[in-house]
Amino acid sequence: MHASTPSSIDKPRANLAFEWALLAVLATCWGASYTFIKIGVATIPPVTLIAARTLIAGALLLAVLHMRGVKLPKDATAWRRFALQACLNSVLPFTLIAWAERSVDAGLATILNSTSPIFIFLLGLGLGGSDKPTLRRLFGVSAGLAGICLIVGFEALNGLGHSLLAQLALVAAAVCYGCAAMFGRVFKGLDPMVPAAGSLVSGAAMLLPASIVIDRPWTLSPSAASMAAVLALAALSTALAFTIYFRLIKTLGPMSTAAQAYLRVPIGVLIGTTFLAERLAPTAWIGLACVVTGVVAMTMPGTKLLRRALQFLRGV
Repeated sequence: MHASTPSSIDKPRANLAFEWALLAVLATCWGASYTFIKIGVATIPPVTLIAARTLIAGALLLAVLHMRGVKLPKDATAWRRFALQACLNSVLPFTLIAWAERSVDAGLATILNSTSPIFIFLLGLGLGGSDKPTLRRLFGVSAGLAGICLIVGFEALNGLGHSLLAQLALVAAAVCYGCAAMFGRVFKGLDPMVPAAGSLVSGAAMLLPASIVIDRPWTLSPSAASMAAVLALAALSTALAFTIYFRLIKTLGPMSTAAQAYLRVPIGVLIGTTFLAERLAPTAWIGLACVVTGVVAMTMPGTKLLRRALQFLRGV
């Protein structure tokens, strides 16, 4: 009887470790997106940049689904949901971030756009279910915010108020991400790549006409760096990231998945120090510890799994 007990406990642990690893991958993909966007908007207007991002990413996922033999649903209800998810998770937030990064420093942009777990927490106050807010998750939200401020440096906050509309746009994007994470639970019964592809195709259908009318993309002369940034945004920060995102919504839940908003900050800082020779502030390492603590608090196993682990350790 004792011989079979470890496997029943190790399996959830192993699965949870894999989901945490995916959370880190997602944070890396989206943490790098700020650099890609900054390079992209240098020569490509925001609407066209995001239209290209969603179109290429959607096409990539459709190709992968075709190779796997998986088809998108054809019913109107599913596509209405895809369209709403597209508005909340790509069309509005992607465009707002791209527009805001033309006038807001990267550090301040990261702080303001990493607040989506807070909005998910607030939305969860009025909702039941497994993702109902707890004191542990409130602690995780607070620790994550404190860590972000320490990592980026409080001097980044000096820009508050100088580009108010752009800063409000970043907060609005964070609200959209929070709503998208909550709404994403309606896709739990689907292959994670299906809502990712469906929402991106829907988003591209909305953004392409806007790009043609607003920017007349045939008149643009984007640089090679901006073009490369768009491809990286589409493949890594969108196609791959969305597939992982919808999986985590199903396995970890909206609140825990939103923890990547904090986790991507130290990852983004690491990318900057490695490839752009940026220097960390002295408080960054303390901030990193706060962020990791916050992420663990928001993603740690539920009490049932912990109780089972304790029972196993006690030999029950």
